[in-house]
Amino acid sequence: MSTAKKAFKTPDPASLPESSISFSASHLANQFLVAMPGMVDPNFSRSVIYLFEHTERGAMGLVVNRPTELDLATLFDKIELKLEIAPLLEQPVYFGGPVQVERGFVLHESHPSPSYSSSLIIPGGLTMTTSKDVLEALAIGNGPRKFLMTLGYAGWGAGQLEEEITLNGWMNVPLSHQEMVDIIFDTPSSQRYEKAISHLGFDPSHLSGEAGHA
Repeated sequence: MSTAKKAFKTPDPASLPESSISFSASHLANQFLVAMPGMVDPNFSRSVIYLFEHTERGAMGLVVNRPTELDLATLFDKIELKLEIAPLLEQPVYFGGPVQVERGFVLHESHPSPSYSSSLIIPGGLTMTTSKDVLEALAIGNGPRKFLMTLGYAGWGAGQLEEEITLNGWMNVPLSHQEMVDIIFDTPSSQRYEKAISHLGFDPSHLSGEAGHA
């Protein structure tokens, strides 16, 4: 995966939606999006996305069930960090989405400390960190206990996600913090889609429609 040869970078803040948001029924951050049968974009078919931003300007999230062939040992080597924590060496790097696939995102549990230089703490949810210091901490065993590393993210412009949901491309799945942690960090990636879908309470194959591309 050629994109792994590039340094772990922090996204340009100007490209990110505003972090100050008003909570309402339309606010979907800290929820899952699960792709419905009508999702025609191959980047997102049968995908589960954790949304970490949703404002009037758009939405951003990370696909959490698409491991790549790249493992952490290889990625750390390419960014000149030495990873010696045996359980992490073969942990996969995930395809987080088709936007800025050369950039790294670490989704992890929120803790008061340690703090990293560039993190977004999702209220009531997880933390998304883009600074290299989280990888430096992981390399020496001081990083988050539960985390998921992705390259790239999924992004939607203003109103785009809402339209795709209306067209039955996605279904949002609000879960408790523990249920979300269980699916993202403790469930095998091949089972995350089915486990997230099971919380809908109905068979999504009964839905039809076409969705756009994120």
